[in-house]
Amino acid sequence: MPDFPQAFPAVAEPGAAVPQPLIPAAAEGASAAKASEPPAMGDAVLALAPAAGAAAMAGLTSEGALDDGPAAGEPSGSSRKRPKPGERRVQILQTLAAMLQEPGADRITTAALAAKLSVSEAALYRHFASKAQMFEGLIEFIEQSIFTLIHQITAREDDPALQARRIVFMLLQFGEKNPGMARVMVGDALVFENERLSARMNQFFDKVESQLRQCLRAAAEHAGSQTPTVDANGRASALTALAVGRLQRYTRSGFKRSPTEQIELALGLLT
Repeated sequence: MPDFPQAFPAVAEPGAAVPQPLIPAAAEGASAAKASEPPAMGDAVLALAPAAGAAAMAGLTSEGALDDGPAAGEPSGSSRKRPKPGERRVQILQTLAAMLQEPGADRITTAALAAKLSVSEAALYRHFASKAQMFEGLIEFIEQSIFTLIHQITAREDDPALQARRIVFMLLQFGEKNPGMARVMVGDALVFENERLSARMNQFFDKVESQLRQCLRAAAEHAGSQTPTVDANGRASALTALAVGRLQRYTRSGFKRSPTEQIELALGLLT
């Protein structure tokens, strides 16, 4: 079963080279995956471990018939290129993410998604049991991407305060380079979908805040604070709210207001 293209933005510091979008066009996926290598902290991309890529596909249906058949209105005898095993699933999630960043994408129907892919709606359900499961595929991908990068940051950076800054900056840059994913992260794309999807994204940010809390408690203890837990709780909450707010402003401005604008100053005030 193939993974998503294994290239994710791992930000070293504000001003680092801007990474390429997380999910490239299908034709570019192979070259993007091939080019990514485990870098030093200053590099802009990270090769995700195979296990994470496999987990990103969790919840998908088992391998089934791969001949999606003709799209609506297409002659039944027409010749169609047969996708490789698992390739159609990746294409579906890539297309869904791309459609989420288009103007007016308040609610994406399976009919519109199928039309974009030039397949029938029935073909979509050969690979996913429901539209909610498609969104779960995107959420799983976000989780695996972000938490793998957080692990890289905490493993390579000794200063806990700087760890917290880089985690927030990486989270914002991830959303900026993947606008469709950003709409999932802040819940705008999930308003009309199953409630469990919004609950899962809330849990995602709870986990991010917990990681920030650990970093900031260590920083407070190192600075000699008499109340390191209280300090860490307050700052982690503020940083998480900053990240969510910046991503919301980015999506609701039509992706015009960068979530990372003047972020160095904001992070300096909160850490």
